[in-house]
Amino acid sequence: MATAPSGSVLVLTSPHDVTTDLVLRILAERRVPVVRLDPGPDLLAGAALTASYRTGDQSGTLRTPSRELDLTGVRSLWTRRPSPFEGPAGPDPADRRFAVSQSVWGVGGILASLPGAHYVNHPWNNRAAEHKPAQLAAAQRSGFPLPSTLITNDPDAAREFIACQTGGVVYKPLWNTPYKVHGQASQVWVREVHAHEITTAVASCPHLFQAKVEKAYDVRLTAVGNRLFAVRIDSPDLDWRRRQSLMECAPIAIPPQVARSVHAYLADFQLVFGAFDFAVTAAGQWYFLECNPNGQWAWQPASITDSIARAIADQLHKPPAV
Repeated sequence: MATAPSGSVLVLTSPHDVTTDLVLRILAERRVPVVRLDPGPDLLAGAALTASYRTGDQSGTLRTPSRELDLTGVRSLWTRRPSPFEGPAGPDPADRRFAVSQSVWGVGGILASLPGAHYVNHPWNNRAAEHKPAQLAAAQRSGFPLPSTLITNDPDAAREFIACQTGGVVYKPLWNTPYKVHGQASQVWVREVHAHEITTAVASCPHLFQAKVEKAYDVRLTAVGNRLFAVRIDSPDLDWRRRQSLMECAPIAIPPQVARSVHAYLADFQLVFGAFDFAVTAAGQWYFLECNPNGQWAWQPASITDSIARAIADQLHKPPAV
């Protein structure tokens, strides 16, 4: 079994994540050692994770079928798109749920506590920054213009809010929860909503309603450390993600105030990476919509995609902290 050299980069993602390959090729060109792990399935298929803690000392190893990695020598950890923990197959659902829970807290805790590692992003910071209410509060603190937004499970409050927004209101889910209709996977897109559509079903859980921005176009801004990359998105759809084959993208300059607010937002959540979405009006006002701390980026024009990949590689290539 080979020993992974000190200063290795540890990447947590599924084997089907082709976006990761763009960055790993750059690291390979630079001769930066990389260990790729999908903790959920890999730890059920022969990989082993061990950590020891005692007064004045911490140690740990990750052993895969092909190599062994000293966790105290990890240069950086990139949390990309690891598969969810599913637990071992077995007849007892309670045992499986127990194993999944122990994996989330045990494996997650070990990998989130590597001494000296540079995180892109730290998984706990990712999780904190995924909550849309927290995003909106941080965006306010960072100086972004925001569309008026209401999060409520009160149908009357929702109807009143919609009635007060003369330009219309959209609904968007608070989390991209897997959803099926007649057994088929379905996506809940951002869509316009009217007061007469609000029923008592709103009381079943919080819903996010937001004033519709009269936008000229959308912008996706990808931040990697202090480097920012933005593309203008022209789409016939309210939610450009719905039919990406119909959208057009082109690089766009970033107003200085937007750049300052982006850096303030990243600092607020202690993020290295963030994928920001804006709606831009004809007057040039950039309205903050959301920030995915682990958003996709390889769909952008080739020049932007390559620049983002190199910026992430630069982050992962940073010298280990002393």
